[in-house]
Amino acid sequence: MFKLHLKGFGIDLGTANTLVYVKGKGIILREASVVAIQTESKKIIEVGNAAKKMIGRTPEDVVVLRPLREGVIADYSAATAMMKHYLKESNKKSIIGSKPLVMICVPSSVTPVEQRSVIEAAREAGARDAYLIEGVLAAAIGADLPVWEPVGSMVVDIGGGTTEVAVISLGGIVTSNTIRIAGDEMDKVIINYIRKRHNLMIGPHMAEDIKVEIGTAGDSKDEAKKAVRGRALLTGLPKTIEISAEEISDALSNTVNAIVEVVKRTLEEAPPELAADILGKGITLTGGGALLRNLNNVLNEKTSIPVYVAQDPLDCVAVGIGKSLDQIHLFN
Repeated sequence: MFKLHLKGFGIDLGTANTLVYVKGKGIILREASVVAIQTESKKIIEVGNAAKKMIGRTPEDVVVLRPLREGVIADYSAATAMMKHYLKESNKKSIIGSKPLVMICVPSSVTPVEQRSVIEAAREAGARDAYLIEGVLAAAIGADLPVWEPVGSMVVDIGGGTTEVAVISLGGIVTSNTIRIAGDEMDKVIINYIRKRHNLMIGPHMAEDIKVEIGTAGDSKDEAKKAVRGRALLTGLPKTIEISAEEISDALSNTVNAIVEVVKRTLEEAPPELAADILGKGITLTGGGALLRNLNNVLNEKTSIPVYVAQDPLDCVAVGIGKSLDQIHLFN
């Protein structure tokens, strides 16, 4: 009998956000994957949402960084400090005790060295032991797809650093592809577009707000507009302009096309029997990028397969990890 899940955390350690799930309680922590550090002393000043608010607003002796890049650890010490903080905060909300067992998601393309890095960071942060699960498999489980059955399911998980596409059957990934184009890349594209087109420099917070409020995939007939504040490149002074949804749709076209192509490539690599299942069951979108307006319709148009946005797409991976704690023995 495997009852380790009763004493464990499921951690969606994402490039943009970290979520912690506990069975019976659901998601108990939701914070940005951001750390603020004092450069000389290397002291951690803030972690999570509080650190995210400091982006672009710090003095010279403070740096704000994301310990994860494209789904893997880029700064080991900062990632360890961040996980230590989140495990401590999670224990306050769900008394599991010291040295909890944790299950953490990683991209399906992660290398053995990167896998060891995540496990070691979790143990150093205070975990008794750490198990890994592919993020795209966790997303499918969290979206309530029949992943343990002999039938093909296809999920497209668009996170902060990567877009992962997989065909899943009998509890395993049959074929998958990962591209380093996702939510963060969309923000960068918006920043570059506004700089080149309007001679205005904006920050990542503003770019994300634009994406969330008026971002659209495909040809947009949306007449929505948004006031955008930034620094004029010609004068160096603060300036406000108005941006339309149509402009953002044009700016994001190459990014959307890249996601479409990786979905098509994964479909082409799927065995015929599973491809037939997907044709009938459709494709499920998860992750923050799934919320980009009209993306499901664009993918449907390009693949001729029904495309659905999962319920609560931002939470699918965390929920899937939590559910997987019941089958912890399968991830040994």
